[in-house]
Amino acid sequence: MNKIKNHVDDLFEDIPKSEERETIKQEIYQNLEEKVYDLMVQGKEEEDAINKAIVEFGNIDEIKSELGVFSTNKDVKRIERAKIDLNFSIWGSILIIVLMVFINMYYSPSTIWFVYPTFAVLWWPLSMFYRWRKLK
Repeated sequence: MNKIKNHVDDLFEDIPKSEERETIKQEIYQNLEEKVYDLMVQGKEEEDAINKAIVEFGNIDEIKSELGVFSTNKDVKRIERAKIDLNFSIWGSILIIVLMVFINMYYSPSTIWFVYPTFAVLWWPLSMFYRWRKLK
């Protein structure tokens, strides 16, 4: 059963130590042990039963996401991309609003109308902010 313990330890090596981590790790270890014993009762050799239990268990990506650890580089890249999109939308909105203010003041200074497109343009960075927060 050393192979199962080593496998579980390898699965959790990139997760910071905590009580929750140790509890989940112990539960997984016990579940894998029970699976091995069940397979051995069905007639499998110990080594085959261990290998089959490990393969059937799969990976722990969902558990890692619940613990707040990103299991793949893809998740980190997605968050970084959302941050870049947020920055781009903020700067783009500022430039569009400045352009609207300039056009308003240059062509029709007596009527202040730039406020209306400003409200429409501000939805862009607001939506990017909530997207970034959701991914973070």
